Amino acid sequence: MNLAVVLVSPKTPGNIGSAARAMLNMGARDLRLVAPRCNPLDGQAVAMAVHAEELLRAARVYPTLREALADRDVSVGTSARVRADLAPPRHPSQVRPLVRAAAAPALVFGPEETGLVNSDLEQCQVTVRVPTGDYASLNLAQAVLLVCYEFLQAQDETPGEMAQVPISTRKTANREEMEALYGHLRGTMHLIGYTDAVRARHTLRLWRTMLDRALMSSAESRLFRGFLRQVEWKVRDAARRGMVEGRAGNGADGPE
Repeated sequence: MNLAVVLVSPKTPGNIGSAARAMLNMGARDLRLVAPRCNPLDGQAVAMAVHAEELLRAARVYPTLREALADRDVSVGTSARVRADLAPPRHPSQVRPLVRAAAAPALVFGPEETGLVNSDLEQCQVTVRVPTGDYASLNLAQAVLLVCYEFLQAQDETPGEMAQVPISTRKTANREEMEALYGHLRGTMHLIGYTDAVRARHTLRLWRTMLDRALMSSAESRLFRGFLRQVEWKVRDAARRGMVEGRAGNGADGPE
């Protein structure tokens, strides 16, 4: 499986190296770092990576999460907390069929101190949480090891009470295509007065949840954007016609 592991703003080189080692243990080799706050090739990182040094040196660095996920068709965030306006985290085994059916999935982990913030999780189609005891704080490398195991090495059987995520055989739109769609949707909502600056983020989160669940193909995302373009054109054309007619009326009714 072409699984990418994305570490957002990691703080210490030792954690990066340990995460690389955990990836290699489970068979993942695509490490991506978003705005790291340390040198990922520091001696401590290399030492902690052990036999995963080659994987560590091949890691790609991105300025933003959006760029790191641009070529991915499914992105899975990790969180130990329930967030307002976002779907609650699921057990990794529930998400396994979705990940294994994807052509280019990504697994996203947040900074050591805070985890992923809401704006990061918005870019992920689903969120998972590793079940723990009362003390839920995991070291970054521990989390990488456990979730990579669930996606890459665990058996397909899941507990009977757990709902299965439908497996899609279509080629899903990548995250760059979907983020472009969401930007387009936000602009259209503002244009037609469907939302305003205060409510826009909450409203768009609801749309994200619904449309990400649909697992749109690239063609379907283009179809949706074509509809948005037609709405925008119609609104602007109506506004233009109103201005033209208003000016014509003023000319006809005014003094000669």
